Amino acid sequence: MDKDSLIYVAGHKGLVGSAIKRQLLKLGYNNLVYRKSSELDLRDANAVNQFFNEERIDYVFLAAAKVGGIVANNEYPADFIRDNLLIQSNVIDAACRYNVKKLLFLGSTCIYPKYAPQPMKEEYLLTGALEPTNEPYAIAKIAGIKMCESYNRQYGTKFISVMPTNLYGPNDNFDLETSHVLPALMRKFHEAKVNKKREVEIWGTGSPRREFLYSDDLADACVYLMNIYEESAIVNIGVGEDISIKDLALKIKEVVGFEGELVFNTDKPDGTPRKLVDVTKLTGLGWKASTLLDEGLRKAYNWYLKNVEVKNLNV
Repeated sequence: MDKDSLIYVAGHKGLVGSAIKRQLLKLGYNNLVYRKSSELDLRDANAVNQFFNEERIDYVFLAAAKVGGIVANNEYPADFIRDNLLIQSNVIDAACRYNVKKLLFLGSTCIYPKYAPQPMKEEYLLTGALEPTNEPYAIAKIAGIKMCESYNRQYGTKFISVMPTNLYGPNDNFDLETSHVLPALMRKFHEAKVNKKREVEIWGTGSPRREFLYSDDLADACVYLMNIYEESAIVNIGVGEDISIKDLALKIKEVVGFEGELVFNTDKPDGTPRKLVDVTKLTGLGWKASTLLDEGLRKAYNWYLKNVEVKNLNV
């Protein structure tokens, strides 16, 4: 990408999109375009085509998506599959129609089978059944991957797909009903500390293992791959290490400064037993994550205090 290329960051207000925006500006890419969802509904094909026709965009980072944790995926499966299929189909098709030079599609490691061998290699896609709790979301993301591959094959486009592991960082979703495990735990511990509670309930047994990547590291990898990678085959983005939910909770408890006890509600679902991605391909391409989990948790909690907690106090 040239520094003056017109770059569209779809989903620039979210966890991933805002990190990509920060990274692009940091590297001197100043010709950026973005729209709030209230200004451009990416589920509306006519609106998307009109936007691409008017802007004549060079590069697209497709970070816009309907996302959520176990609760949200269980409660709103139709919304997750419908909205994500519409968003990615409209943007990918318009990118082809209006001659975008390159598009990067952000998938998710939930595309891999529930019982995939660990760590999960890119070739494990479509080799087994998915985790039922987020199957509609995963199927939408798989469709996005296959759409990029198909457009490359039929139309000669340069659309690449990356599969980030579990993410956290600035602009994360801290809503306890719809968030992922890390921000949900951070908020639970913080509120328990403020309200002087003696314990915090954690869903499941605490035994599942997860990998966590700081959002600014993901953004760095995405811009790096946009500049050097041109194959249709997907690329995992992660740190190559995982941690149990129990140990993660203990780390967050320490960062927040909560002094009570952890109580595990084993009536609640654990989800996939383990999710760790194989990052051999990514490291072979010359990129490696730089933010350690302890450092990332401190940064994320500081952001929470300055943004989410301040808002709550001012309501």
